[in-house]
Amino acid sequence: MVPKLIRARRFGDDRGWFTESYQAARFADAGIRDSFVQDNHSFSAARGTLRGLHFQAPPHAQAKLVRCTAGAIWDVAVDVRAGSPTRGRWVGARLGADGGEQMYIPIGFAHGFVTLTDDAQVQYKASDFYAPHAEGAIRWDDPAIGVEWPLANVAPTLSDKDAAAPALAEMTIEFPYDGEPLGVLQELDL
Repeated sequence: MVPKLIRARRFGDDRGWFTESYQAARFADAGIRDSFVQDNHSFSAARGTLRGLHFQAPPHAQAKLVRCTAGAIWDVAVDVRAGSPTRGRWVGARLGADGGEQMYIPIGFAHGFVTLTDDAQVQYKASDFYAPHAEGAIRWDDPAIGVEWPLANVAPTLSDKDAAAPALAEMTIEFPYDGEPLGVLQELDL
């Protein structure tokens, strides 16, 4: 399984709009069959706040369904699967409250985002519970990965943990490769 950009249908009128951001049967029909067990919500006050690149190690690995509910972010997934011919490659997309896009991040991908606006809020579903002993990270600016963060030559605001994260080459956790290499970010209208 590889990351997917999801656009949920919005039904609008002069009052605003309504959308089903997640519907298990529709997602399963699209190949996303994870059972999500936890919802997370983050708030970042300043533009340029960077969170990631994070993952949770097996047996507590997490697939994620990420959306931005206030402001906008640049969301990134990096292939960290052992034996993958695309290990270290990344995909990214703008997620905004205005468009309602979501990114599906399967197990075997590190995840991170940078805020494009002040007062950004991100909500995501996770397929396993938070397990502090299983959390891990790789450097947001690892040159071997080369994520193109839209920072306009401004240093991001990072946590101490993210600033000290190791490079991908130093990663010792093994995620299995399922045989599907990372390609162009797949887009789904659900």
